[in-house]
Amino acid sequence: MIPVTTFQDKQVALFGLGGSGLATAQALVAGGAKVTAWDDNPDSVAKAAAEGIGTGDLRQADWSAFSAFVLSPGVPLTHPKPHWTVDLAHASGVEIIGDVELFVRERRAHAPDCAFIAITGTNGKSTTTALIAHILKASGRDTQLGGNIGTAVLTLDPPKNGRFYVVECSSYQIDLAPTINPSAGILLNLTPDHLDRHGTMQHYAGIKERLVAGSRVAVVGVDDSFSSLIADRVERSGTKVVRISRRQVLADGLYAEGSRIVQALAGATSLFADLDGIQTLRGGHNAQNAAAAIAACLAVGVSQADIVKGLSSFPGLKHRMQPVGRKGQVVFVNDSKATNADAAAPALSSYERIYWIAGGLPKEGGIMTLSPFFPKIAKAYLIGEAASAFAATLGEAVPFEISGTLQQAVAHAAADAAKDEAGPSAVMLSPACASFDQYKNFEVRGDAFVSHVAAIDGVTMLI
Repeated sequence: MIPVTTFQDKQVALFGLGGSGLATAQALVAGGAKVTAWDDNPDSVAKAAAEGIGTGDLRQADWSAFSAFVLSPGVPLTHPKPHWTVDLAHASGVEIIGDVELFVRERRAHAPDCAFIAITGTNGKSTTTALIAHILKASGRDTQLGGNIGTAVLTLDPPKNGRFYVVECSSYQIDLAPTINPSAGILLNLTPDHLDRHGTMQHYAGIKERLVAGSRVAVVGVDDSFSSLIADRVERSGTKVVRISRRQVLADGLYAEGSRIVQALAGATSLFADLDGIQTLRGGHNAQNAAAAIAACLAVGVSQADIVKGLSSFPGLKHRMQPVGRKGQVVFVNDSKATNADAAAPALSSYERIYWIAGGLPKEGGIMTLSPFFPKIAKAYLIGEAASAFAATLGEAVPFEISGTLQQAVAHAAADAAKDEAGPSAVMLSPACASFDQYKNFEVRGDAFVSHVAAIDGVTMLI
């Protein structure tokens, strides 16, 4: 835990007592703050009180006594309308911050020179975050991994010199971190997302820009117009900018040529790394993720040799294009995190012959946007509520069967792939659907896929 000493002996209001909110309250108490915590869920309030955290209905509180209001990132700050606690804080002139801002202040107070890499973007955040942490750990560095990737940032070990922090940041977290100042800040890309919470694309992009604007070194993907303009603005303000691209040749920065990551300095180019053969970094999207990781690691002093070594041993992000088993020329890929068509596209684009397991609880729009990848699909195995709708979309373009269950789909896909003499192939779970019709969440679905693969005779498991 990181005790939040910067609010020692001060009154702090807190709303939201889910996982990260409870951890934040505990960190504030450990640092000596006087916390008044609340949640709309009475059970969450009771749990916090049982753990020694001061609780109280913030509607009845004296807001003039609070030095800060800590809001959980899942609670609306601006859109579709501010939460009632936000209105109360504004009315009393109380600053509104989140857990990442508390971390930033603790780092600034106790170890301002320790490395802090922050990652944001619409797509690819988690893979890039995990890849950077892996490279740092593989090089022998004391590495702390947290944030939006699933580990609350204030549950990490306290800042100290020589320690490296790798923190995934959502737009909600950045919005609550006004003084965020990473050693290296990464903005991977921007496409419309979470506009129900941010109102407009311009507002969403402006929030993301804050992360790189406050960085010592800003790493920015320039393959979309919003991010490209952000790179230009941040650079004009005096911040060092390293541009990355999966589609463009750059005069300065890091860009992908197929599986090759090329470094350009003042027009001179050199091969930095080749991702060919690294199963966990297949595809153009992962080339961009790797370029971002390389730039960030260079910014905090990691050598090229250590970076290349870390890239080659990256185990992948669990449930995201994760090779889990192999039998002959067939690789089994767990992409259970692909819960909509857009999320399934990277995996489908990364293999040439696919036995595709898809379906579950359907999302709006179906899978029509995946039609450019249909020629890669040797056969589809459809499961869950979406099976009949997906069958109608596939029509005569792709051979398919309605397998019904994931277990049956894995068994049939493995048997068909084993008989395929056309060359290497992938049996891939990339559902393009939510899991809730059959599984609690995508993690449980992915674990079930792995178990079914492990039950196949002759499979060598890779995890």
